[in-house]
Amino acid sequence: MTDSNDPFQKLEEKVFRAAEVLRHAQEEKRALHQEVEKLKADAKERARRCEGLEHELIALRKEREDVRSRVERLLEQIDALTKTETAG
Repeated sequence: MTDSNDPFQKLEEKVFRAAEVLRHAQEEKRALHQEVEKLKADAKERARRCEGLEHELIALRKEREDVRSRVERLLEQIDALTKTETAG
């Protein structure tokens, strides 16, 4: 029989606890690594989407300016027509 005060048994218990702590730390490291990779992928996707939205915003602003110019030309033509009608 082994004595509960046996130094080898105490050492064995400490080694088992240390191994368990190490195993747990490795599992946490793997989980954190996976989370970091997922966050990197999410960040990449968001950056890509943001870039797409920036291009869309630029296109919409250009379209708005084009529409504004066309409306101004139409208003000028209407103004010119109404001036000629009142003058005549």
